[in-house]
Amino acid sequence: MLEKLAGIENRYEEINRLLTEVGEDYQRAAELAKERAEIEDVVEKSRAYRQTLKRIEEARELLNGDDEEMRLLAQVELEELEPLVNQLETEIKTLLVPKDPRDDRNVIVEIRAGTGGEEAALFAADLFRMYSRYTERRNWKIEIMSESETGIGGYKEIIFMIKGRGAYSRLKYESGVHRVQRVPATEAQGRIHTSTITVAVLAEVDDVEIHVPESDITVDVYRSAGAGGQNVQKNSTAVRLTHLPTGIVVACQDERSQLQNRLRAMAILRARLYEIEQLKRQNELEETRRSQVGTGERSEKIRTYNYPQSRVTDHRIGVSSFNLPAVMDGEIDLFIDELALRNEAERLSSGAEDDDE
Repeated sequence: MLEKLAGIENRYEEINRLLTEVGEDYQRAAELAKERAEIEDVVEKSRAYRQTLKRIEEARELLNGDDEEMRLLAQVELEELEPLVNQLETEIKTLLVPKDPRDDRNVIVEIRAGTGGEEAALFAADLFRMYSRYTERRNWKIEIMSESETGIGGYKEIIFMIKGRGAYSRLKYESGVHRVQRVPATEAQGRIHTSTITVAVLAEVDDVEIHVPESDITVDVYRSAGAGGQNVQKNSTAVRLTHLPTGIVVACQDERSQLQNRLRAMAILRARLYEIEQLKRQNELEETRRSQVGTGERSEKIRTYNYPQSRVTDHRIGVSSFNLPAVMDGEIDLFIDELALRNEAERLSSGAEDDDE
């Protein structure tokens, strides 16, 4: 590990030197500054680690001396430094494990009603509000890209973008099937119904990262069926893209211009295709990797929202909250923090196995 750290420190010093020589090449300066920022934490921890090892070595030398008082002081210092060096080792290993390059990106979130009819659509709207409140708490921004509403305030489907640093790193754990158990407002006899909603969280990508040839797409334009005023109703502003190789269909109609709807549809399509490519690569390494979103059947679930018991349970980690109103108001860090912690532990474990090899 010390050799790896020495290499990183050398690169850090080299970047600092190069930054003094780039002159007015602002693009190169930005690239170097970004690279320096990515390794700065490692360098700081590395220097603290080396300094701690040096102090431990000096203290051990004093233990072998003749001065009784110095031996006692050295023993006290060792008792303080040895736990510190272990802590620094753990922190450095965490920083050295490759992170998901998508973690700092904006995300496109797709919520779709699964089984449960109108009740599923209503809960899809509740989940959208939950993520909206979470976005507000993080000072991120939310932008609806496409929506298909039902007559009483639910959503058959809603697609939206959340813009904010680290959005993907937090929300990627929300992908999967969410199950709700509650008495629908339309249920006269008070029976509890079970419905499911699928959530997909996709990292935003651009056309440089994944190129979609025009020949692979068919474009249909039509009049918007939703609200939007006379301009929307008189002109064909809605856009439907069909990706021929995969059969993926994306439709957007919420913007007033055909161009804006097409740009949004392309953003969603690129994100979906990028996710497919990522899953293919991961499947080559992890045979047990499951697809991001299931079919929406009741048996597949990552989280259950039980209204009669005011309980929300994440089945992946076995963690429950008994404050359902708070969760639905965006307080979901209880689950995300634990999922992130376990994911970090898995990354460290994988990294250790790679080092052993």
